[in-house]
Amino acid sequence: MPNVSALAAPIHVLAAIVWVGGMFFTYLVLRPAVDQMEGPERLKLLNRVFERFFAWVALAAALLPMSGYAQIYLDFGGFENVGSHITTMQITGWIMIGLFLYIYAGPFQVFKRHVAAEEWPEAAARLNTIRLIIAVNLVLGLVTSVFGASGRFWV
Repeated sequence: MPNVSALAAPIHVLAAIVWVGGMFFTYLVLRPAVDQMEGPERLKLLNRVFERFFAWVALAAALLPMSGYAQIYLDFGGFENVGSHITTMQITGWIMIGLFLYIYAGPFQVFKRHVAAEEWPEAAARLNTIRLIIAVNLVLGLVTSVFGASGRFWV
C-alpha cells in the first residue's frame, strides 16, 4: 500500500495551485483581456470559462481538506502537534470553500440563467458579484499559500 502522506502532500499542493492559480489567471489576466469585448460576447465567454473553472475548483475544494487533514493526522499526530500557521491555513481554507460554495450556488447560477435568457444587464450585475468574491478568495488563497509554504519559519 502506498504511503498516504506521500500522496496527500502533492495532491494538496496541486489542488491549491489549480485553485489559486486559476483565480490569479482569471482575475489578473482573463478579466482585463475580456473587458475589451462587447458585453454579450464577454458574458457568454465568461459563462463558459466559469463553468469549466468551477468544476476544477469543486474538485480542489474537496481534495484540499481531505489531503490536509490526512497530513495533519498522519504526519503530525493531530492538531495539538501543528503550528498556528496550519490552524490559520485551515481557517482561511474553509472560508475560501464557503465563499466558493456561495458563488457557485448563488450568483453563478443566477448569472447563467441571465446569460441563457440574454438578460445582459442582469448578467453583468451578477458577474460583478462573482468578481468581487473571486478577488477576496484570491487574496485569501495567496495568504493561505504563504502560510502553508513558509509559516513554519516565522510563526
